[in-house]
Amino acid sequence: MPRRLEIEITSLQGEQATWRAAGAKLPKGVVSVSLLPGGVQVGSVYRADVEQFMEGFEVLSVTAPKTASPLDPRHERLEIIPSKPSGPDVVVTYAPKGRAPRREGERREGPARPGRRPARPGSERPRPERPRPERPRAERPEGQSAEAGERPARAERRPRTPRPARPVRPTEPPVSTQYRNALLATLSPEQLPVAEQLLRGGIPAVRAAVAEQNKNATAQGRPTVDPVTIDRIAEDLLGRTNLAIWKDRAAGALSAGKLLRLRDLRAVVTSAKTVTLDDESRTQLKELQGALTARVEALRTQWTAKLEAAIGAKDVPEALRLVARPPDLSTRVSADAASRVVAITSEALSAEQIPARWNEIVELAADTSIRRNVKPTGIPSDDASHAVAVKNAGAIPELAKLLGMKVPPPPPPTRTVRRAPTRRAS
Repeated sequence: MPRRLEIEITSLQGEQATWRAAGAKLPKGVVSVSLLPGGVQVGSVYRADVEQFMEGFEVLSVTAPKTASPLDPRHERLEIIPSKPSGPDVVVTYAPKGRAPRREGERREGPARPGRRPARPGSERPRPERPRPERPRAERPEGQSAEAGERPARAERRPRTPRPARPVRPTEPPVSTQYRNALLATLSPEQLPVAEQLLRGGIPAVRAAVAEQNKNATAQGRPTVDPVTIDRIAEDLLGRTNLAIWKDRAAGALSAGKLLRLRDLRAVVTSAKTVTLDDESRTQLKELQGALTARVEALRTQWTAKLEAAIGAKDVPEALRLVARPPDLSTRVSADAASRVVAITSEALSAEQIPARWNEIVELAADTSIRRNVKPTGIPSDDASHAVAVKNAGAIPELAKLLGMKVPPPPPPTRTVRRAPTRRAS
């Protein structure tokens, strides 16, 4: 499914232009200059609809960025006027500490508090003693004395077996600066600050730093630098800095091993097409491609095993979910497995089926690539099932025949724009 994001043009090469997401460090792919509206310049930002594939991103359409609208031209903005702070609406008064007021006839021991009158002699009344009923005592277990009050010893707890620690997956690929530091060590003093800005944000970061430096120099009365000369130095260093950044990413991915997420590993392998590789980087890319292939093959094996188990158990919903979501875009269901899934799905879609389960199977089958081969044998006599059948008659033509409707045409293809050619790594 395509998604919209803001892209920034990083360089122009004839009829092609490299781009990256606004604010990112690395270019993501190439786009045809004919798709870009207006005058195309390096550093321009556009809104684009892109779709991601295994080999990279495909730009479907490009539009001009949104322009900032004037704020409140008619003075219609509501202003919140804060109220003056006032005192608390509820006042809480705590009772004084000490003993509660004594009852009538109660005598307090100890010296009288200052400020109180002493009690008159004869005013204190004796408190009558009340007999207390005797309660039967519970019998103590043998081996426990009444004097010591010992408790029976508790049963010893079994020692807990420690659970094996699970490997913690890093949230982001590990970052390495080995190759970037090696590149900076080989540069001349006039190239060093330009390379540092390139490593931070590419050509736009270099131009922003030059503009800020010239602005400060003009305000202080000092000579400014020539932006054309700095751009020429940045263009010469751009390929080397991009290669150093990719080598650091590749080194981090190799050091993470199996703890690295599959999408991060695939992103590192795909981004190799945006740089010019040397012998060392080609070796790294070969190792990363081997690791990616091994992990994808392992996922395919697990997926195939789960699909075979679902077909054997005639778990139609699980089999349809697995068919609709393969582990990789290049994975396809075999002809034998597809025919068996179609058979058990068609058998389950009968008029005697429970309406709720029938509706679920139809919705799942409509999202698979085998939907047009499914042939239901009947529709339950339920209003909800009839509505589901009418809704999915275009995806499953046999439902239209059961309903007595005309078979609708298949839906149009989702992608109509041709894919722009990508630059291969040397």
